[in-house]
Amino acid sequence: MSTIVLCGSLGASSEMWGPQLPALNAHDVVLVDHPGHGGTPVVEFDDIGGLAQLVLAQVDAERFSFVGLSLGGAVGMQLALNAPERLEQLVLCCASARFGFAEMWRERAELVRAEGVAAVVEAALARWFSPAFADVQRFREMFLSTDAEGYARCCDALACWDVRDELNRISAPTLCVAGADDPTSPPQHLAQIADGVAGARCSVIEHARHLANVERPDELNLLLREFLS
Repeated sequence: MSTIVLCGSLGASSEMWGPQLPALNAHDVVLVDHPGHGGTPVVEFDDIGGLAQLVLAQVDAERFSFVGLSLGGAVGMQLALNAPERLEQLVLCCASARFGFAEMWRERAELVRAEGVAAVVEAALARWFSPAFADVQRFREMFLSTDAEGYARCCDALACWDVRDELNRISAPTLCVAGADDPTSPPQHLAQIADGVAGARCSVIEHARHLANVERPDELNLLLREFLS
């Protein structure tokens, strides 16, 4: 049985992958939470490479496929660069090779350390979901359960992360998936990654924002089953 690691968004716990678990039941699925997310302890790490090392420490399989969304996508790209011998296939959902600007992330980290994650929850939910999405409250509670320092450290890691010039070193077979209406990682960001990674392909899910796996699970599940089979 092949192993698939699922790693999600800043501010979300691994519960966000609930819609994907039935589609991946033929695999050994490992759910990863970022430090301070989903009740995991806040530990020391310096950068996205440090988050990638934390993932490797949680996976017993010698080789595995990796599905990463948003911050999880950054971790996946770093894994592909740092530990290519471990990676069989890579799926990057709603991700970017560079998220925003360093100062933006540092300001967000400072705000969350001062006022808690409640200070940024509504802005995050507006990026995650279209206005018609009905289950927002569950994800608001998920976001608010995130440890402020864990969230801030992830922001610090994103501030100094940029692999736009390293994409050509990724050798794992790669699928990029964009949400058509995602304001954080719009389709052109996923197209940029697919253009940079040899042999990668890119798909766009209509009527989805940043958490496309939640908003349009059937569409993503079909792509995952086809690519990871």
